[in-house]
Amino acid sequence: THTRTHVNAQMIRFILLQNRAGKTRLGKWYMSFSEDEKEKIKTDIHRVITSRTGGKSSNFVEYRTFKVIYRRYAGLYFSFVCDVTDDELAILELIHLFVELLDAYFGNVCELDLVFNFAQGVHGAG
Repeated sequence: THTRTHVNAQMIRFILLQNRAGKTRLGKWYMSFSEDEKEKIKTDIHRVITSRTGGKSSNFVEYRTFKVIYRRYAGLYFSFVCDVTDDELAILELIHLFVELLDAYFGNVCELDLVFNFAQGVHGAG
């Protein structure tokens, strides 16, 4: 007989790239939410991460049943939302790798690249 073992895989639930004003420039959802719920989530997450100013805050915060892991690069907040048990440092490295990928593709990525080349940005997000 074959026994199946359960592997506890890390899971990114959604990715948001937002500017300082709260405008979402790229969103990639790996689970189902209604459009109204997505808008509420985007607003909530932006409010939470932008209120965490000062050098004493970590780049992780719990939100609902998830964990938001974020970094700010220039004027953009890169938020990866995953399970609360996921490794924060691994996700921070993933965010950095994603920014490096976008930089390599666009040649020093900026917010306008994501606005005017949205399809390529989403394709890079998987």
